[in-house]
Amino acid sequence: MGTTKILVVDDDELLREFLVDALSNMGYEAIAADSGGDAMRKFTPHTFDLVISDLVMPEISGLDLLEYVMSQDQNALFFLVTGYPTSETAVQAIQNGAYDYIVKPFNVDDLKIKIERALDTRRIKNHLKKANGLLWALIISVPIWIILGIVFGLVWRKG
Repeated sequence: MGTTKILVVDDDELLREFLVDALSNMGYEAIAADSGGDAMRKFTPHTFDLVISDLVMPEISGLDLLEYVMSQDQNALFFLVTGYPTSETAVQAIQNGAYDYIVKPFNVDDLKIKIERALDTRRIKNHLKKANGLLWALIISVPIWIILGIVFGLVWRKG
């Protein structure tokens, strides 16, 4: 299936590099972006499995980046991280498609669990979509096979 790619977006260089190193040590491919604009330039649909972004950044906020990412790729997973949590931004983030809202300081082990949960949830949703597609294919094809069986039976009797 390949390596999980994570885009880490934070204007704080120390935190950004710490996260990239920690995620790399966990086995993920972590790419750094130093701003929302940098992240927008690096983000292309279906390239990254997850975006982890700071909320408060100059010029382009994490919420603006979330909106951009979701407009480009509805299946993208997005974690919004903030040291300035409010219930308003948490609600807005989740309503706009963020998978999780994480408050600084956070534990890296907890972050790993959240990432694994998010990836597992997306995998399960994809499997359910495929199963649902197969179910509909069966529902549609069974009556067709029954009709064909009847037609062949009638032709067989006449012949």
